[in-house]
Amino acid sequence: MKYAVVLCDGMADYPVEALGGKTPMELAKKPNIDKLAQKGEVGLVRTVADGLKPGSDVANMSVLGFDPTKCYTGRSPLEAVSIGVNMSDTDIALRCNLVTLSDEADYDKKTMLDYSGGDISTAEAAEIIKTVQEHFGGGEFDFYSGVSYRHCLIHHGGTLKLGTMTPPHDISGRVIGEYLSTADTAIPLINMMKESYDLLKNHPVNQKRVAEGKLPANSIWLWGEGSRPALPSFYDTFNKKGSIVSAVDLLKGIGICAGMGTPEVAGATGYIDTDFEGKAKAAVEEWRKGQDLVYIHIEAPDECGHRNEPENKVKSIELIDSRVMPIILDYLESQGDYKVMILPDHPTPIATCTHARDPVPYLIYCKGNELDSGVDSITEKTAAQTGNFVDPGCSLMAHFVKD
Repeated sequence: MKYAVVLCDGMADYPVEALGGKTPMELAKKPNIDKLAQKGEVGLVRTVADGLKPGSDVANMSVLGFDPTKCYTGRSPLEAVSIGVNMSDTDIALRCNLVTLSDEADYDKKTMLDYSGGDISTAEAAEIIKTVQEHFGGGEFDFYSGVSYRHCLIHHGGTLKLGTMTPPHDISGRVIGEYLSTADTAIPLINMMKESYDLLKNHPVNQKRVAEGKLPANSIWLWGEGSRPALPSFYDTFNKKGSIVSAVDLLKGIGICAGMGTPEVAGATGYIDTDFEGKAKAAVEEWRKGQDLVYIHIEAPDECGHRNEPENKVKSIELIDSRVMPIILDYLESQGDYKVMILPDHPTPIATCTHARDPVPYLIYCKGNELDSGVDSITEKTAAQTGNFVDPGCSLMAHFVKD
């Protein structure tokens, strides 16, 4: 038996006025996914436990079958693991975004123009993070380069008690002052963020980007603090050899911590321009190597939600259906019995441009054990109508892989 999980990050939504009052899932043409939904189990699953923030960290951990109320130590440590940082027990990791802020003289009065630094490339970002490390690092703090705008700060001997370190994608278009932590313990971090603007605004990379009509990555933004992670082994938990295919350091970090394979996919960007076929082919290669379960994580719907791009969010779902699903299903059909689970980790509504904690729709299809789900298409509404509800979400994986 082969198992495929297609995780469409942030795919769930609320009705969108620009889409005629429909959600992206309702409007998207997704015949391959809907065909599986018609013959499988469809329902809702609560992936974000009470008391936890609705992030891709806790939600994906939950979908993978790990209880985040017991295992979660923060988002950034997982990303640190992915980029090869060996954390000590006294280290604290923080996500270091490269962001674009407006040019008011007072840092507190600047506006968050872009949480991704204008879609900065990994190569450009590496040059900026090198400068940041040279200026701030080498002692109490060390900065490590990741993918695109996503990077890591290790605070040696730091603390988790930092007040509220707000994710930048939660405050797109807003003045940042009220979202800067006022905790005494966060003062050194906030001061670094403020100083980084003067350091980076005229950085050669940013000068070149501005000349090309692109947004500059003119400030670091620190958030997502956490301590050294400790996840159980996926194999020991489920007796299945697993891999995660993703362009995102967070997911790779979860996979590494859980002893799963984490293949690199050239051309995987985490956005709608990603190499969809490349991800599907990487999944097939993992099965061919002997893996039982492959978790294909696709970030594009989430990014479109954060960017308030309803049409692109619809398109991203359609691209998953037309460019990922045929490759996966063709291979699985050649292998005999298989199971497929498709779901988002959390909603990323267009209306708010950030994550929500609502339960999300899921489908489970089992070759050779088809069902009549009673729905023609999987959407937020049809999933609720089936009456199937999984809570806690961390129990879904065991339900999926049971023989």
